[in-house]
Amino acid sequence: MQATTPIHRPLASDLAAMHSASPLPRRTMLKTLAVAGAASTCPLRLFGQAPTSAPLTARAITGFLQTLARPDGGYAWGDQELSHLTPTFHVIGAYRALKQTPPNKDALIQYVRTHHPRELKKLEQERRIFEWQQIQALVWLGADVSDFQSRIAGFTKPMGYMKAYERNGYPIFQSETGVVLSHALLALPTAGITDAFGRYIDERRRPNGSFNNTPAKDGGDGHVMNTLWGLQANAVLGHEVRNRDELVAWIRKCQLAGAGMLGGGGYTFAPQPEFGGVDDVVYTRAAVRALKLLGAAPTDRMACIHYLHSLANADGGFGDRPGWASNATATFYALDALDALDALDTLGTIRRRGTPGPNVGMPDQRLKIYSIQIESHGNGSPADAVELARSLKIDLWGTKNARPGWVERARAIAQAQHVPVQFFTANEEYGTWVHVPGLGTYSHTSDLIAPGNTDIGPPLGTRAEASPAVSWEDFRQRRLEALHRGQGRLIWQFGENEELVRMFLDDSVERGGFAVISTYHFGNPDFMNTEPFLNRWRGRLPFIGLQDAHGPEPWWFSDQTSGFRTLFLATAPTWAEWLNALKQNWVVAVRRDVWTKGKTWMHGGSDAVVDFVKSREAQWRWWDNPKVARPMVSIVPVRPQDELEAGKPETGVNIRVRCAWENTPQGLLKSPISELVKLTVDGHEVQPTLVSRKAQNNLLAEHAHHFALSAEAARGKHTVTAVVREVATKREAARTIEFEG
Repeated sequence: MQATTPIHRPLASDLAAMHSASPLPRRTMLKTLAVAGAASTCPLRLFGQAPTSAPLTARAITGFLQTLARPDGGYAWGDQELSHLTPTFHVIGAYRALKQTPPNKDALIQYVRTHHPRELKKLEQERRIFEWQQIQALVWLGADVSDFQSRIAGFTKPMGYMKAYERNGYPIFQSETGVVLSHALLALPTAGITDAFGRYIDERRRPNGSFNNTPAKDGGDGHVMNTLWGLQANAVLGHEVRNRDELVAWIRKCQLAGAGMLGGGGYTFAPQPEFGGVDDVVYTRAAVRALKLLGAAPTDRMACIHYLHSLANADGGFGDRPGWASNATATFYALDALDALDALDTLGTIRRRGTPGPNVGMPDQRLKIYSIQIESHGNGSPADAVELARSLKIDLWGTKNARPGWVERARAIAQAQHVPVQFFTANEEYGTWVHVPGLGTYSHTSDLIAPGNTDIGPPLGTRAEASPAVSWEDFRQRRLEALHRGQGRLIWQFGENEELVRMFLDDSVERGGFAVISTYHFGNPDFMNTEPFLNRWRGRLPFIGLQDAHGPEPWWFSDQTSGFRTLFLATAPTWAEWLNALKQNWVVAVRRDVWTKGKTWMHGGSDAVVDFVKSREAQWRWWDNPKVARPMVSIVPVRPQDELEAGKPETGVNIRVRCAWENTPQGLLKSPISELVKLTVDGHEVQPTLVSRKAQNNLLAEHAHHFALSAEAARGKHTVTAVVREVATKREAARTIEFEG
């Protein structure tokens, strides 16, 4: 028989005062314990960095937090101009841990109410964790939250995840347990959700009492973050703790041996995990909060306190790991963990280290800025792709799942037209599934880049035939080793299961794996908006924009190709120099299009690299810059042998003219940007035929002007000029090409 221990079920009034991951009310305020003297034994030199003479004070911490304040009323990541809900939530939590009210409270309340990440763009699938962040933050601020009641009351059962991304459709545990906590915060009755959510949570409890994302019957150990979420949610539902002693022992085993940065003291997410088992403030905080909830404490409390002290930086903030830069999330978690340890009064004993910079090489001022498009088209018109590369000054063009012969044809056209673009492989390997016990089986784990002339081995699956799921270690051996031998690199595209992403990316930082993280994307203005935890790896893994080309034609994907790009610093636009830029983290993702509303967004590895790019904007800016601009017209002479071009004639030459249109992310035409005024062939105005084709949703799939030359008329050299007019400005422009029939 399993031993059970009653657990306090918090009332709504209790939950209004609780921390973000603590389902139990505080029965007392901060306790003053005689630990300051012991805490002061924390080593003074950590990783070779001498501490500052000034102790860490609440004023220093709030000073750091205020560097994150923005005019929109919220708080941002340190390198961003726009605020975001998640760092705002954590700043509010940090102030609460310090028993202070944040400045400009009314504006802050309004920001939290109105800045769910879906406000940027409707999410492909709702992440319920963001509603919980809004509600908890507002409760901390003492604001009215009644307007959230109807929405949360509608969440009566867990929401399955998309099976295209997780093979079983398992819901994301923290989002669903966040629904339960939101019910309590809003004083909503839990009777209507107890059965569905209670059963869902109970199925995910391991025999040792821990919790994870998948049902226990699927195997795999628990995860300390999901364990805390499960304990909190069960407390709200009035469920008892099972196997309390085993669970306490399990959590204690997550603590790494040693004291402070010289040997541990922090926690990882599970005892002896297979991979990604680094120490981290989020795991440490989850562990000590869970232990406190269970009426227990760490095996080595002082080592844990020392570890948390080691995260403090000279700027007044805390980093995720020793030696990492400060951010809002880590600062809140460190303070909350110290609070759970009844050790907030040890803050004054911390001698702060010099604030570390990101793990980024300082750029040489002699470097130049080059442009790379990753997962651009490898299908449709090679001629149009070359024209886009010429006009937009794209140095490296990564072809996504290129059609046979496409790259060779594009290279030949570029060489003939003296366009200095190099084409390389940038594939999304559909049909690859990686299984992580306890967390699930996920796709979108094998996006890669590689030079086009090396052997990188075969994919594990295809769009037509998915592979059996492999472990991460199998994937490393069967796919990653060959990719690296061929000078290729692995891209992290996206993943909304934070616990899973942390494992993959932390392991990649430790021993190689995913080499870059995607931010701007064809279907998501910024993955940093929907997966804000990705900010944790700034300065550790480069950030890129991922085109992820969709639709049959590169010309009809031009909104994306011209809207965002990846810039890198190098001496030349070669593959070797690109790899060096990745190694040095001399990479900046840039976006400016309809989604940014006239603003320029950037994600870069360090302030120094971003400043380098900004100071040389005239070299690469594609807006209001005739030297680097989206082309308004494409002219392609299509011959019978041009199998890759639309409008291929049986004989002669078909002159195909495409004007610029606003496009959907799927490559359909919405409205014209430019229109054809006049077409001349060899000095004579001609009347082309409009070829227009609708898609099933009533948008256009094609809109081109064709003019046919017979086989006899096509002989010899020809000059074609198209005059187009921009719809918005009425400004006219001409494009002329020459070709041999």
